Amino acid sequence: MKLNQYLPVYRQNLSLAIPVIFSQIGQVTVNVVDNILVGHLGTTELAAASFSINVFNIGMLLGMGVTFGLTPLVGQSLNSGSKKNTASWLKNAFLVNFVASLVLCCLMASISFFMTSFGQTEEVAAKAKPFYLLHVASLIPLLLFFTFKQFFEGIGNTKIAMVITIIINVVNIVLNYILIYGKMGFPALGLYGSGTASLISRLIMPVLFLIVMLKREKFRGYLSSAFHSKFELSRVKRLLSVGLPIGLQMVIEVLAFSLGAIMLGWISKESLAGHQVAISMASMTYMISFGLAAGTTIRVSHAFGDGNLAEVKRIILGSLHLVIAFMSLMGISFVLFRNYLPLAFTSDPKVIQVAAGLLIVGAFFQVFDGVQVVFLGALRGLADVRVPMFMAFFSYIVVSLPVSYFFAFVLRIGYPGVWIGFVFGLSTAAVLFAIRMKKRLNIESARN
Repeated sequence: MKLNQYLPVYRQNLSLAIPVIFSQIGQVTVNVVDNILVGHLGTTELAAASFSINVFNIGMLLGMGVTFGLTPLVGQSLNSGSKKNTASWLKNAFLVNFVASLVLCCLMASISFFMTSFGQTEEVAAKAKPFYLLHVASLIPLLLFFTFKQFFEGIGNTKIAMVITIIINVVNIVLNYILIYGKMGFPALGLYGSGTASLISRLIMPVLFLIVMLKREKFRGYLSSAFHSKFELSRVKRLLSVGLPIGLQMVIEVLAFSLGAIMLGWISKESLAGHQVAISMASMTYMISFGLAAGTTIRVSHAFGDGNLAEVKRIILGSLHLVIAFMSLMGISFVLFRNYLPLAFTSDPKVIQVAAGLLIVGAFFQVFDGVQVVFLGALRGLADVRVPMFMAFFSYIVVSLPVSYFFAFVLRIGYPGVWIGFVFGLSTAAVLFAIRMKKRLNIESARN
């Protein structure tokens, strides 16, 4: 197939992916703005925020991953033509995700008692604990929002989540400014003002989704059908069998980056703060690739549900073309502007030096990061999640972390060595996910 013949595939993939991309960019933009606002409080506050978020992300992404199991199941159910059948997934997902959020909140809150045991400085750990607990409290409404979001993505609507996310991002930025610095008569809460703003914003998110479903007739039908459907053990098991491996895979990946951040804290608080600056920018490019992968999941689940394997292959190749071009451009930008991008976050010359060095290393894993997430999104569209979970464990835990430690502390390269491990981990994941996808497509072709 010639490249110009992929133009319709690009358009269709992007039509679903762009709203997700804007949602992801908006969320990362809020995180970047949060880091900028917190960074101007001081290096200790920025390091405390980095430490807290890296620990919180482990539990948050496990919960988010569980909700992600809903999208391919809803997408594949659309060919049944039964709105009741599709809506039943929503009701059962609410049960699964609400219980999961309660369990995760209890487990994550208990970690706060051990914040001083992760090798961080005493002042960083002391400031991190209350900030961390505010984020833990926000997990329940956040996962309820993602339940709505993943259901709507399953039925092919990605725009509503985008609009809600953008609205909430604006609210969050305004609240951060007011509560961190004490504007409009509010006390200056500093770092804890940022955590409070996140909690308030996340409480609003599922409420807005519910209002949309009640106001629009075509969505109200799904809500009504979901309300009158039954909880089914078979659907609960299926949601967990797909969602839990996705959650564990996401945790495995973020765990590698979080443990890498902890290693950087062993070197110095400037290394940890510089990591937070650099990872904020790398997260921006990743989230755009993640949005494209989410669109790939939706389109692959629909095509696979219709039994159209030729279309599945075109969708995957189209997304790979787009992500490789984009991430190559981002890698070049990281190198060219490495000394200027960190200035938005901090004026500390040591932190800027660390961030600039990490951006050079980060440039090398941009394409690998984009390719692995697109293949992973395609595999999720097939509801193939268990084997990729083990592949992720091998890539990020068996490969990435030992390489990070070896380069940083055995070879004594220091902070760049930690990120070199990320290059090895992401490239391994990209290769393994590609092999898995080829095998799955061969198996499905043989069946047909």
